[in-house]
Amino acid sequence: MKRSISLWLGLLAFALLPAFAQTPDSATMGKIHGHVTNPTGEPQVNGAVSLSFDNGNTLKFTFPVDAKGDYSGEAAPGTYSVVYRAPDTPPGKIVDLFKNVKVVAGTDIVQDVDMSRQEFVDKMPPDQKKALEDIKKTNAEAIKANSVINGINGDLRTVNQDIRDAETARATAVQQLGATAAKADVDAKVLEVQTAKYTEIETLMTKDSAAKPDESILWTNLARAEIGLKKYDDAETSYKKALELEAAAKKPKTEVIGVANAGLGEIYARQGKVPEANAAFDAAAKADPTRAALHLRNQAIIFFQERNGAAQIDAADKAIVADPNQPILYYIKGQGLIQNSTFDAKTQKIVPPPGCLEAYQKYLELAPNGMYAAEVKGIISGFDQKINSSVGDTGGKKKKN
Repeated sequence: MKRSISLWLGLLAFALLPAFAQTPDSATMGKIHGHVTNPTGEPQVNGAVSLSFDNGNTLKFTFPVDAKGDYSGEAAPGTYSVVYRAPDTPPGKIVDLFKNVKVVAGTDIVQDVDMSRQEFVDKMPPDQKKALEDIKKTNAEAIKANSVINGINGDLRTVNQDIRDAETARATAVQQLGATAAKADVDAKVLEVQTAKYTEIETLMTKDSAAKPDESILWTNLARAEIGLKKYDDAETSYKKALELEAAAKKPKTEVIGVANAGLGEIYARQGKVPEANAAFDAAAKADPTRAALHLRNQAIIFFQERNGAAQIDAADKAIVADPNQPILYYIKGQGLIQNSTFDAKTQKIVPPPGCLEAYQKYLELAPNGMYAAEVKGIISGFDQKINSSVGDTGGKKKKN
């Protein structure tokens, strides 16, 4: 944080010098304005600027300095000394002075008061010069740090957009290639878009985490990109770095802890490490209860994507407890259970395991027009099971997935 130097200005005041008085050239007024800068180079945001005919002994016109370090006002034409005084400047003394400033009728002149100029600094006592050097050094470091932070914030905005673009890559591919494009072509385009986006995120977050290694959000974003690029070992290291930082923080951010643990869960699930994945997702839900349902839902989806039937059933059941109104969870559960169907030799029919058809029926109840609705109706019909009559009633509030 930049330090103020306003206190110095009263201590720095020097005695006024007598001068011969002058009289205004005419009764018509002129204008004057300017900016006041303190020795650190920052705006001086208090005090007053005055016009004097006698080097400050008599102040003819006085203008307050505003919160931006600016002053302005009207004065009779004449040649003045422009005097700056801080709020605590002792009577009979001034802080800075500029001689032979001419105010002209009908004209707005500029006269800045720059106390960072070498002439002013040279007049400072040695202890104040040393203090000024320390402040300038501190301010320079703060400016550099702010520059780094501003750059990181800009990168994070880019990262957020890249993540959205990666998540909607399939829709983008279909839009670019057309609805009739071959699945292989669409898949290739999706991979191309996602690789480009995750590579950009990885590049930006590698740079930023090196510049500010104590910021956990940079590590979680880096890990997100590394997962997208299937660099699972690197992603695990990055997520663990984020957790390490939050564990050492005075006020740990529960959202970051949840994201990092869920990220580890995804890594382990992608690698077939089911117990480790389950433990990590459970830790995410425990660390951030407000997003527990989201983390558990993602756990079920990831196991479903990995075609791990047993794991997806268990994950779906846990997620349903957290939020029983998510249609996709019942579809995932049904898809996991249906793998355990058996064949009845007597009836020559496939027999679904307990809970399978109930899960599908619940999906249709919640999302009768969902993206999997037609598929689910076909599955139920294939088992010669009657579709619940309430399924056809959309009610205007049913979910679509």
